[in-house]
Amino acid sequence: MDRSVLTRALLRLRWQTERLGGTGKIGFGLLIFSVVFFFAAVLPRHAESRALREQAEAARLHLRAEPMPVSVRKVQRDQGLGDFYAFFPGIDSTPHWIGELVQAAAAAHVELSGSEYRMVRDQGWKLARYEMMLPVRGNYSQIRAFIGDSLRVAPAVALVDMAIKREHVGSDLLEANLKFHLYLNESRKR
Repeated sequence: MDRSVLTRALLRLRWQTERLGGTGKIGFGLLIFSVVFFFAAVLPRHAESRALREQAEAARLHLRAEPMPVSVRKVQRDQGLGDFYAFFPGIDSTPHWIGELVQAAAAAHVELSGSEYRMVRDQGWKLARYEMMLPVRGNYSQIRAFIGDSLRVAPAVALVDMAIKREHVGSDLLEANLKFHLYLNESRKR
C-alpha cells in the first residue's frame, strides 16, 4: 500500500509539472534555486554582517571614550597658508621646469614647434604665473601622453587651454596649441 501511495504521488507530481509548460518549469526551477541560494549564501553572510556591525559599533564607542592623542595639533591659519605657498617652486627655477616639459615632449614623441612665454605678476599675490603657449604636433595618443606627463613631472603646472586641429579627416597628425600656467613662489628661491 505504501508503494501505491508513492506511485500515485509521483504520477500526480508529473501531471502537475506537465501542466506548467516550459516557462513554468523554468520559474519553478528558479524558485528552488533562490531558496537554496538564500540558505547557502545569504544567511551565512547575514551573520557575518551582524558581527562586523557589532565590531564597528564597539570601535566607535572606544574612540569616543579615548581622549584625543597629543600628537594631533590644530594648524594655525597662517601656518597652513605658509605650507601651501611652500609647495610651489621658486621663481628662479623656471628653466628647470621648461626643461622638464621639453623632456616630456621628447618622451611622448611630439614635435614642439616654437613656443611663447610670458611672466605675469599680479599685485598683492605671492605667486607669479608663467604663461606658456606650446604648439605641438603628433597623433592623439602622443599629445595626450605629453599632457599627462607634463602634469605629472611638474605639479605646479596647470593646463589652461587647448585647441586641436586636423588638416583633413584622414590625417592622424594633429596640431595642438596647449597653454600651460606654471605657478611660482616669488618669495622662495630654488
